[in-house]
Amino acid sequence: MLYKLQFMHPIKGVTGFLRAFPHVSLLIWILPLLLFSSGESSLMAHDEGLYAWRSRFMIDTGDWIHPWSTPHHKTPGPYWLVASSYTLFGVSEASGRLPSMITGTLSVLLLYEIGKIFLGKKIAWLAAAILSVEILWLQYCRLGTPDVPMIFLVLLAIWSLLKAELHPKYRFAWCFLVGFSFGLGFLVRSFMIVLPMIALLPYLLKEHRRHRHLANPMLYFGFVVGLIPTFVWLWLSWLRYGDASFGQLINFVVKLGSGERGNNGLEFYFWNLPVKAFPWFFLSLLGLALVIRRPIPRYQLILVGYPLILFAELSLFSTRLSHYSLSLYPFIALLAAVGLNWLGKIYQDVQTRHRASLKKIPRNLSYAFGIVGVLLLVAGIVASVSGNAEVRKYATLALASGMGWLILPLVWISRYHFGKKFLTSRYWLAGWLVPAWLALAVAGSSGLIGDYNPDIKAFIQQPAIAQVLHSSPINFVDTRGKTDVLLKFYTPVHGKRVQLSDLPTSGYAWVSAKQAAELSQPHRVLGTIQKVSLIQLLNN
Repeated sequence: MLYKLQFMHPIKGVTGFLRAFPHVSLLIWILPLLLFSSGESSLMAHDEGLYAWRSRFMIDTGDWIHPWSTPHHKTPGPYWLVASSYTLFGVSEASGRLPSMITGTLSVLLLYEIGKIFLGKKIAWLAAAILSVEILWLQYCRLGTPDVPMIFLVLLAIWSLLKAELHPKYRFAWCFLVGFSFGLGFLVRSFMIVLPMIALLPYLLKEHRRHRHLANPMLYFGFVVGLIPTFVWLWLSWLRYGDASFGQLINFVVKLGSGERGNNGLEFYFWNLPVKAFPWFFLSLLGLALVIRRPIPRYQLILVGYPLILFAELSLFSTRLSHYSLSLYPFIALLAAVGLNWLGKIYQDVQTRHRASLKKIPRNLSYAFGIVGVLLLVAGIVASVSGNAEVRKYATLALASGMGWLILPLVWISRYHFGKKFLTSRYWLAGWLVPAWLALAVAGSSGLIGDYNPDIKAFIQQPAIAQVLHSSPINFVDTRGKTDVLLKFYTPVHGKRVQLSDLPTSGYAWVSAKQAAELSQPHRVLGTIQKVSLIQLLNN
């Protein structure tokens, strides 16, 4: 039976409608999380700011192929996505993030479709709901970066592989879509698309006699068609830069694979995933054990093999960052749904004899998260009373999370100590999902997700600063760093990037505060933010 949603919609007519249309219920579940906002937003440095600025630079110059003076080290897909959104909706943080929001929403719906084939409708809905409330996933659905668009293409390819199996009559069309998705993935994420392709090889090779995907010519034709935009871009870049246009792409990958960043060693994802995907990562380990014990016919090498191989690839790749692991999060959600569904069955049948040895698991988990809820409530109360405005944002988050995690023990106690038999497993499962949803809703509404550099945004919105920025070109002295990236995006009219000794005798410039203090040329400091000053140069 389709996963029931009465705990979210108590009116029976609405509940029946949502049960009949699970995609609608998932949209109702995720869209508020994507749209909740404090009313203020500012870019995250470093990556989001870079993509936002480079996309704006394409529009400013009118050159969508090679607006830079030197060959670029990334394929232009993400810039084209963001620049297209800018063209349609204007240049802003919201329009820059729109492609990720759309592809993130579609990824949730695709995961439901994939899970429905693997595990049935109930667990598929649960998996899609879990993916929506994985904090790192939601955060990157609200960032203008290429990570989520690439994952959407990977999920689209996996879903198409499954559809080609289920509907052999249309296998040529579905396999074309598989190849096209991976080919287009190269435009969006360059060589990073190769990692999920390799992770799918065991399924493609070992199960080849059954599905014959690798013998389908449309798979390769679709891949070539998907690569056409990249080939065109490379050709046009080659006409301008020569062989260096190819060298930059390859050198960037070699650079990423040849050295660690931030001292993130081989163990990085072993601790980072449990922290960033809490509590779903631990439930996914339970689900992994369950599906290893009872393999999923035909699809075991996707459900289990794919994430394990991808995890190994990411761990062996020298540059290890949290967002590189985002490709694992849909499969963490699938496996967590398997584990959580199993626990829900124990909760439902806890008084039957064959479940007696297991009944302590959901009980102990309920009480454990109840204790976590109490601790969060206490921390939230203390922070709201004694903290400053910034701390009170986190206080609100702690209070919402604390009250949410009390649902689990309350449901358990009400059913098994006060005889409230109507509190079936769906209410207990809701006790896992609702606290995460509430926490992320509060995080979005308070600006913790979506407003990453409010001080810079507030600085440039000051009337005196805004008037200068909108009326005059601003030169950039070699400030570099994350602040420089953000200021390039938020500065409406750009002058030139110059050395300190080459500053003109008049006009305005962004310089580091240290450089401004050492500048002998007559000038006036209009304001300073994050050690970068806006100065007005004065004629002698």
